[in-house]
Amino acid sequence: MPEAASAAYPPPARGEPHWPPQVTVLCAIALQWLLPDRLVAGSRSWIMPALEGLVLIALIVASPQRLVAPHSARRILALTLTGIVSVANGISLVLLAGLLLGHRQIGNGHRLIIGGALIWLTNVVIFALWYWELDRGGPGLRAAGLDEAPDFLYPQMSESQLAPGWRPLFADYLYVSLTNAAAFSPTDTLPLSVQAKLLMGLQSLISLVTIGLVVSRAVNIL
Repeated sequence: MPEAASAAYPPPARGEPHWPPQVTVLCAIALQWLLPDRLVAGSRSWIMPALEGLVLIALIVASPQRLVAPHSARRILALTLTGIVSVANGISLVLLAGLLLGHRQIGNGHRLIIGGALIWLTNVVIFALWYWELDRGGPGLRAAGLDEAPDFLYPQMSESQLAPGWRPLFADYLYVSLTNAAAFSPTDTLPLSVQAKLLMGLQSLISLVTIGLVVSRAVNIL
């Protein structure tokens, strides 16, 4: 049998630094802060980023500098924060689509193009966080070598002789999110579980709407 088929699962435990996802969350908050007021729910555009910032501070306080084991409080905070950012970005997309599909005077088309680009970039970083938090039971279980069944099939898993003991890190999930958002479908990494397929399908749909409808319509306004 090929060596890849006989490779042990899960691979050996390996911790990973916690700062990459935290920096990614900061980027998502900054992207939302830059959105035009018309694309933010409520009358005050700073409320949602401020709330996300408070949850992020609590997450940093509750998190170790390096993930080596499961941490239930950290994971609950991380999932909560990711959910808040996801809802806020979804509301912004709905508001932007409403502006572009309505029969009102649009006004500054450049601002709408910028808004569409910010929403698309936020979509990329949000789903990178979802993939990182949900694959194999979460980063804590992966770091401790207690992986559940994999949700994604990476090329290194199929060709394990080229990368013995390989484990995905946050950068790998960010790459999957970027390529899925750009191609509207999986590229070199395939979803295995139902939750992974649903997440990737939802991300592709959001990206398609943002690029195919919102951004292209904004260009026509100029």
